[in-house]
Amino acid sequence: MNLLTSDSKHFCRSVFTLVLPMALQNLINVAVTAADVIMLGNVSQNVLSGASLAGQIQYIMTLFFFGLTSGASVLTAQYWGKRDTQTVEKVLGIALKFSLSVAVIFTVTAGVFPTQCLTLFTDDPEVIREGAQYLRILCMSFIFTSVTMIYLNTMRSIERVVISTFVYLISLICNITLNSILIFGAFGISPMGIRGAAIGTCISRVLETTIVIIYSLGRNNPVHIRISYILKNDSLLFRDFLKFSLPVVLNEFAWGAGCATNSLILGHMGSSAVAANSVAQVTRQLSTVIAFGVANAAAIMIGKRIGSGDRQKAEEYGSRFVRLILITGAFAGALILCINGLIIKSVNLEPLANDYLRKMLIVMSYFVFAQSYNTTMVVGIFRGGGDTLFGLIMDISTMWGGSILCGAICAFVLELPVPVVYVVLMSDELIKMPITTLRYRQRKWLKNVTR
Repeated sequence: MNLLTSDSKHFCRSVFTLVLPMALQNLINVAVTAADVIMLGNVSQNVLSGASLAGQIQYIMTLFFFGLTSGASVLTAQYWGKRDTQTVEKVLGIALKFSLSVAVIFTVTAGVFPTQCLTLFTDDPEVIREGAQYLRILCMSFIFTSVTMIYLNTMRSIERVVISTFVYLISLICNITLNSILIFGAFGISPMGIRGAAIGTCISRVLETTIVIIYSLGRNNPVHIRISYILKNDSLLFRDFLKFSLPVVLNEFAWGAGCATNSLILGHMGSSAVAANSVAQVTRQLSTVIAFGVANAAAIMIGKRIGSGDRQKAEEYGSRFVRLILITGAFAGALILCINGLIIKSVNLEPLANDYLRKMLIVMSYFVFAQSYNTTMVVGIFRGGGDTLFGLIMDISTMWGGSILCGAICAFVLELPVPVVYVVLMSDELIKMPITTLRYRQRKWLKNVTR
């Protein structure tokens, strides 16, 4: 009994140590978006909608990065369990090679064809015009984002989570300060509107990368960015990286492209739907910061246990994380219902958009519970255990073959109202819950992937 109590205390301490800074980091990241939404929403609804749709381009790119590091974390967490830091550095180098290549492609595409990119999401000329201004400037930050995200997410997988919180906290302060000055004008600077928001974000991203590089050069840091590992690959490790990262990258792209397609469908239903959805999505991100922290902690702790050869403990940790996310997910859903009115009052939307937002928030309350559960299962427990292919298959089938297909039919064939279309688009997470539960109980996710 004493051993059980000691182990439970160790588990709770480890979870708290990991989840708190990661949840705080997620909160900081969302706070940057929320600040932009509130500030730009007070400029005009079209400005808010334009920035939101332009942000979808960046969002798809960051999902590539998240997929790279999530796939890489399958390796890094387990090699960290073996205390093999040299291999962790090699995996980091491979991930950076891919992320920099993706960032260059997105930078060129968004910088040269911003209007064409936004035309995919809406046919409103005013929204496109505002969004193109934002995207043309924002794309200059993509290279910096690729380095920062890959490095800090790798630090997460080896239990160095405080540096991420520090970097993004400094970035938040910088971003909000610059945005408030540049958007509305101050200290002799004329109001720049949506262009000011983009410039503020770019400067903040440069600051993030500067701090990351300085930290990477520190002697007390166990993992460094090494140019030699970016330029030259370990062939066996490269094959392992592709084996475990490629399904995750494709999974994140399929999921991210699905979210972007949801925005595309709503974008063609009017600027009011776009503006309401922008606020609803920020609310979702705010309410799931703890859930994503739990999912990342699950991936780290389970991967470390499997890498050290303790399969039984990994399985036990999985069951504990399931119980934990049921509680935190329910809390997140209830929170949205409680602050519904406050959210609506915080933004300056037109009456129709306000009506859409009120109904979207009700839908979001059950959606975040289901998403919290599924994210902890797929991103946390399954990937930490080495199972990276299941999530890809599930998202393609339930999202693209389910909610998106039915949502598009409801919007463009049946021409149903926006709230009804939104319910259908947000139904995929509910469909996934029994599927992820069955996969968890089969225990096929417990795999040791180290050499």
